[in-house]
Amino acid sequence: MSDSLPSGSPSDHEPANTATNSPEEATTTSSTTTTTSTPEVPSPPPIQIPLQWPSNSSVTLDWIQNLISAFDWSSKNLPPSELPSVLPVSVFDALVLTASKILHKEPNCVRIDDCNENSRVVVVGDVHGQLHDFMFLLQDAGFPCEDRFFVFNGDYVDRGAWGLETFLLLLAWKVIFFKTLLFIAIQELTHTQINGNFFLSRFNQIRLGGDDGGRDQLTGSMSEEKRSGSVRDRENVIGECVFLPQRVFLLRGNHESKYCTSVYGFEKEVLAKYGDKGKHVYRKCLGCFEGLPLASVIAGRVYTAHGGLFRSVSITPSKRSKGKKNRRIILNSETKPLCLGSLEELSKARRSVLDPPWEGQNLIPGDVLWSDPTMKSGLSPNTERGIGLLWGPDCTEDFLKKFQLKLIIRSHEGPDAREKRPGLGGMDEGYTIDHVVPSGKLITLFSAPDYPQFQATEDRYKNKGAYIVLKPPCFDDPEFHSFKAITPRPAVNAYYDYKDVIDSDEELDLASMVTST
Repeated sequence: MSDSLPSGSPSDHEPANTATNSPEEATTTSSTTTTTSTPEVPSPPPIQIPLQWPSNSSVTLDWIQNLISAFDWSSKNLPPSELPSVLPVSVFDALVLTASKILHKEPNCVRIDDCNENSRVVVVGDVHGQLHDFMFLLQDAGFPCEDRFFVFNGDYVDRGAWGLETFLLLLAWKVIFFKTLLFIAIQELTHTQINGNFFLSRFNQIRLGGDDGGRDQLTGSMSEEKRSGSVRDRENVIGECVFLPQRVFLLRGNHESKYCTSVYGFEKEVLAKYGDKGKHVYRKCLGCFEGLPLASVIAGRVYTAHGGLFRSVSITPSKRSKGKKNRRIILNSETKPLCLGSLEELSKARRSVLDPPWEGQNLIPGDVLWSDPTMKSGLSPNTERGIGLLWGPDCTEDFLKKFQLKLIIRSHEGPDAREKRPGLGGMDEGYTIDHVVPSGKLITLFSAPDYPQFQATEDRYKNKGAYIVLKPPCFDDPEFHSFKAITPRPAVNAYYDYKDVIDSDEELDLASMVTST
């Protein structure tokens, strides 16, 4: 698998044919003729399985490529219950633990300020467990590397049949670029006279979560060591080594929650794949979800989040009726008018919750994950969803202008959601430009083509997925790349009742959210 494939100019990318839950026949997307797939003898695994966790706990590019190959092969040749024979629970535990320690230390709003004239930033929307489409996206955009950043806008799981594999693959990319880049930086320290053993010891503490990895703590400890040369130069080198910019940023979506995963398939998927260890695996995933950051700011010009904007935390918009069951929202008649929150308020929100609350003082996480744009001016409760907000073009303008931004990239809405939103564009191409205001634009980005994977009707949306590439000098002029779904998908059953389940765009069962927390 190539480390980087050219993506070319903005166009519709045609994935190669593989194995769908779509009623369509398998067809190639090149100039070849239509073909129909026939049953084949399962092929042997392309790599040695089960996968082993690296003995030095340092995930390499080769290890990730093996993980991709293993997941691709198992999805086509093994029943879901055989996944532990490919990825044992011990390897799952090591990967999730390592990634969780990194994610929990990141701020609510990660800032990507180390872009240069050679950098590219790839922004990805919902992928929803559509593993094969996600793997194509990575190949098409090019793997993360020194000059290629990735920002994922959440909703990695649910609805699709391979949410677990998709999420674990993302965690692996997060781990490799934390560790590998640190290793590269450590190698570059050879020209200094810093005590190597001490530095490696401190690096291992940070990598394994032995301390908080704070720059002041590390440089302060180093200053006590005997060193030569300029103190400023050495501290800059050490800071760059430990805090060398990461390249993969995983933001939280509304489906990275206990409520959504219990309704839309991820919980049942995990239990089906890991059997008696399934509850353990599911709990570990929920814990990891809690650590995912909420938003990002790219090059000081672009704000990204799953749902979008949020209110000021000084507002407490609702009360709840007494009783543990059948609780419902009662609007507070004394509620002050809603107003937009600030990035400072976002930084102080408590994101480590299984299900973001829809009332009380900690409303920002729910707003960031669940809110939607509208063409109607103002800021109002999102009554259709039962949580979050609706904001108009005037709010987009206010937010961009106040924080000197040019672009908002959010996700959260696929073709099914946009079908019910008159006045807003459809998701046929995987993206829409929702607001164009004096200070910039608001874009909705959706990266799961032919979504949802399982549908109750043969009249599928057949939407394309898309990703965005941001380039220098300003990183605020989006380049759109649309792509079709990989077809046919491997045969698999849904992990949720897609015919009768409440649509995620309709009012939530808030009582269930209360009892699940």
